[in-house]
Amino acid sequence: MIESYLLEELTVFAKTGTLTQTAAQLNVTQPSVTRGMQKLEDDFGVKLFERQSNRIRLTPTGELAAKEAARVLEASAAMVTKVQNYDHSRHVTPLAATVPGPLILLNQLQGTLKENIQVADTFVPTEKIANALNNNQYALIFSNQEIFADNIESLYVGEERLQVCLDQFMYLANQSTVTFDELKGLSFIVMRAIGPWGTIIQDEIANAKFMSQDDRDSFAEITKYSRFPFFTTNLSQSDPFFKERVKADADRVTVPISNDSAQMPIYASYLLSQKERLSPLISDIRQQWPTALQNKPN
Repeated sequence: MIESYLLEELTVFAKTGTLTQTAAQLNVTQPSVTRGMQKLEDDFGVKLFERQSNRIRLTPTGELAAKEAARVLEASAAMVTKVQNYDHSRHVTPLAATVPGPLILLNQLQGTLKENIQVADTFVPTEKIANALNNNQYALIFSNQEIFADNIESLYVGEERLQVCLDQFMYLANQSTVTFDELKGLSFIVMRAIGPWGTIIQDEIANAKFMSQDDRDSFAEITKYSRFPFFTTNLSQSDPFFKERVKADADRVTVPISNDSAQMPIYASYLLSQKERLSPLISDIRQQWPTALQNKPN
């Protein structure tokens, strides 16, 4: 079996084209790389390099060997990562999401769930859910879409429902619910990273202005000292910001939005092979899933 360090030398040489740069990138001596090249040819039993007085380059067979070496190294690294992720998942259950609401909720539930979980701090793109599950990077991924694959199951866990926080003196604040159409023409403060909700509110609320913020502290300051409306959901209500700022603000009223597009189903996707182990955790999360929207601050 060819040793991995030799394959690494071959792939680096294929990229750099010189022994000097190969040695420098791998932090070894040039004679060490030269010996490695000779050993590679012995191990393969074919000629991989064309040697001239001041130059060495890959033969067509060497180029093929370098490509195959890169694939082997990539597969080896993926195997190590998969095994490490699996071992990690036996001690703590890593969770992720493609949308922000579930991440907010899961972070707040960490102390109440019966299982030890670790919540990702970044979103997983929907198209990468299957790969992240198959590599044991995450055990559960929460998304607004079902995943259809032979070895993956998506289970409905609850809804995320949009609501708007309004100045109590606005006429809409006296209603039990509002529609997107009733919010047309207003100006809103919004966080930029709100996933699909960003597209929904822009598509559904005509002639509205959205003042987007990247920084949560800046968003909190603006909402504290201005009367611009902003959006929350039944999941983001679990955020300490909502509890400390919104519910304590007697001048604001939180009103649910009644449109169908203001309700987003959330699914938990997992490997079928992990279903038995994860079912109690999913059940625990579903039992604590916020359902009721409050149209008045407490």
